[in-house]
Amino acid sequence: MLHLADGAKRFGHKLLFEGANWLITPDERTGLVGGNGTGKSTLLKVLAGVEALDAGKLNRSKGLTIGYLPQDGLTMRGKTVFEECLSVFAELHAMQAEMEDLGDRFATVDPTSSEYEEIADRYSELSDALMVQDMYSLDSQVGAVLGGLGFAREDWERKTEEFSGGWQMRIALAKLLLQKPSLLLLDEPTNHLDLESRNWLEEYLKSYPRAFILISHDRYFLDVTVSKIVEVWNKRAWFYTGGYEKYVTQKTARREQLASDYKSQRDRIEQLEAFISRFRYQATKAKQVQSRVKELEKIDRIEVPEDEETIHFSFPQPPSSGRTVCEVSGLDKCYGQKQILRNVNFTIERGDRIALVGPNGAGKSTLIRMLASLEEPTGGTVRYGHNVLADYFAQDQYKVLDGSAKMLEDISSAAPKVPSVELRNLLGAFLFNGDDVFKTLGVLSGGERNRYALARMLVSPANFILLDEPTNHLDLRAKDVLLEAIRAFTGTVLFVSHDRYFIDGLATRVFECENGGVQVFPGNYEDYLWRKGGGPEKVQAAAKEMQGLRMPAVELPVVAAPVAVVAANAKKVNPMKLKQMQDRVRFAEDEMPRMEDRMTAIETAMGSFTTAEQSQRQSAELAEVRRAHEALMREWEDLSTQLEEQGATV
Repeated sequence: MLHLADGAKRFGHKLLFEGANWLITPDERTGLVGGNGTGKSTLLKVLAGVEALDAGKLNRSKGLTIGYLPQDGLTMRGKTVFEECLSVFAELHAMQAEMEDLGDRFATVDPTSSEYEEIADRYSELSDALMVQDMYSLDSQVGAVLGGLGFAREDWERKTEEFSGGWQMRIALAKLLLQKPSLLLLDEPTNHLDLESRNWLEEYLKSYPRAFILISHDRYFLDVTVSKIVEVWNKRAWFYTGGYEKYVTQKTARREQLASDYKSQRDRIEQLEAFISRFRYQATKAKQVQSRVKELEKIDRIEVPEDEETIHFSFPQPPSSGRTVCEVSGLDKCYGQKQILRNVNFTIERGDRIALVGPNGAGKSTLIRMLASLEEPTGGTVRYGHNVLADYFAQDQYKVLDGSAKMLEDISSAAPKVPSVELRNLLGAFLFNGDDVFKTLGVLSGGERNRYALARMLVSPANFILLDEPTNHLDLRAKDVLLEAIRAFTGTVLFVSHDRYFIDGLATRVFECENGGVQVFPGNYEDYLWRKGGGPEKVQAAAKEMQGLRMPAVELPVVAAPVAVVAANAKKVNPMKLKQMQDRVRFAEDEMPRMEDRMTAIETAMGSFTTAEQSQRQSAELAEVRRAHEALMREWEDLSTQLEEQGATV
């Protein structure tokens, strides 16, 4: 479909990549990764035809259509959101107009003429084409995509110029998804999406009928959407099968192999050079020397680039707060006649890592600002506990920075006891390298200043940190540094993030903002989704329906059914009840091995310590699974005995 042959590209004097060979097939589902500045976005632009190669060729198959979404910079004007999205179907609308014109001509042309036959053939051809393109459901297609990307129905009729840059990029993404080109090229498509829209896009791409290549700093998103990873590394394109986690494993193995090959090659080169040096001036060895000189010249030298520096930053721990950090009672928030939050109640305790989630506009940022005392509630109270020191990181935190201050001097003033080397390492992790640290903050872009503001917060944290989308503008490396730093933090954290990997790696509780309220869920985001999907109640309801018995529900964090035992002294069981008992025994025989596998998995996970909270949660889950397994085992034994007494088999 698209073939990159021996491609090379420079940026000024810097070589980004060379010798790149890539055959892109119709079923391509690829994540493009690499360090900052390695040329990922440039390679995507080359594939899109936006930039030309400095060397090599890019061959396209006939009829190939490409849709390209840059990171930012797209703006639209003059149409409503809905009209702008419908405009991608201009060709279909033109075909429909031609059909209507042909329909009018039917009445004026002799039915026995060749012209009538030509009109009929063309009309049939257009009708079939429009049917294949699902022409008559375009409005519903547009509505589904706009809804999935977070546009409320009342937004559909607003002019596109009324929307901010991030929402403009959502409109551009919606148009590409509706076009369904042969090859989608997406440069950080989740940058401007909230968590719900990101989840929707994930499901959309899973079922996308054509090829796509995307750049993303969201590990989870890459893991569930792509089947191949292409890394721009060491000025080459390297290919890996599988999602992001498999890529990490394969890259480690490849790097070890490269180091081994490099060592073997160096040993051989040293042997050749030693022989040449020793016998260069001996006539009897001239032939052997020349042979080794030629061998030495033919060797294609292996280059092993320097290892990417791994940053481990330990920031000063804050003073301890009381056990109760924050109590929220009857909290209301209105803007004029519009009520955002209504009768919100919850308690935050020391050591909590709380992920605040919910659809766009549900009040997440409003709630976090009220917790930070930056906005007054319309009603209710927010009470801090003993010795609580709160600090707030906003989406636009850069606005409070002193633009005339130099970066290294400013961060040093915030943490005078932290060595300069550690501060420079931390800034490097947040993509400020070399002389960048001597720049004044005023010359940085908004995204750069936000990154710096986050690094600055890490060096002098309070004991209650409130973070509103801290992972925006961060690459994978910086996210890892932030995640590791917060995991080691002894205080309390409440955060909003649209990165699934970050939430799952950090959250101990999830607060969901929806319909004016806040609902509390224990565990991380995976646990939250499981419980939202029905959790144990759904499984238990299915089991009840299967067995036809009214038994009390037992909430379990694993897929397990409630225990039910039929009276053992029953002399004769009716056929329907007997069938239910047999079904229940089969269910238990299938379920017990799965529960045993789950216990083994938890025990294995407990062998790798991460945090005390995580260990406690795993221990509690293991105890619950064991209790459920024992109960199910007893039930299976009782029912099996009864079936034997009835002379029935399973």
